[in-house]
Amino acid sequence: MDIILVPGLWLDADSWEPVLPALRAAGHEPHALTMPGVGSPAAGSSDIRLTDWIAAVVAAIDAAPGDVVLVGHSGGGNVIWGAADARPDRVRRAVFVDTVPPPPGSGISEFPVVDGVIPFPGWGFFDADDVADLDEPTRAAKALTTKSVPRHVPTDPIPLADGRRYDVPVTLLMGSPTQDELESFLGQWESYWEEYRSIKDAEVVRIGSGHWPQFSAPERLAELLVAATR
Repeated sequence: MDIILVPGLWLDADSWEPVLPALRAAGHEPHALTMPGVGSPAAGSSDIRLTDWIAAVVAAIDAAPGDVVLVGHSGGGNVIWGAADARPDRVRRAVFVDTVPPPPGSGISEFPVVDGVIPFPGWGFFDADDVADLDEPTRAAKALTTKSVPRHVPTDPIPLADGRRYDVPVTLLMGSPTQDELESFLGQWESYWEEYRSIKDAEVVRIGSGHWPQFSAPERLAELLVAATR
């Protein structure tokens, strides 16, 4: 099975390296992507939008010989859901890593813009629970690998139009929340709850990690990714 892996904001294809050997050992063909404009200054990235990121994933789907599994971490979840909406007949499963399927018109989030791009804001920007399982050496090492993202991508509204996306099976690999906790949280956000409840086949699996399991719990994440693709 061709598995297309989309990183979260500030990360590139290399962020998936810890899980690739297990996917290959299970007989899959992983394709870790770096999104357009990541690491580029404003002069080379100011015109890049979320739709360009989605188009990059759609191109990877079209290049695959058969159906694919899409995996998106964090903000990459918006990207794979947009691609599933564009190619619902080609996506065997969409796997969200510590994020959820976004409703139409929503964005990823807002972050400070510096020199026309959005640099990694530092680990202190995030909730304590998100980074609790990243020790100081890991934080220092991974911060050095982060790259800026185009300024418009995190706030662009996601265009979703094809109701067949709800036919795509979905697995939500959540860092800390259980299914009950996740559904209680989503219930407070009507549009997100409606999107989640419209999916015909959705499962929630707790990883038992913070927001970056590919760094803090790669073996566990790899195990769950392999299980989700069966």
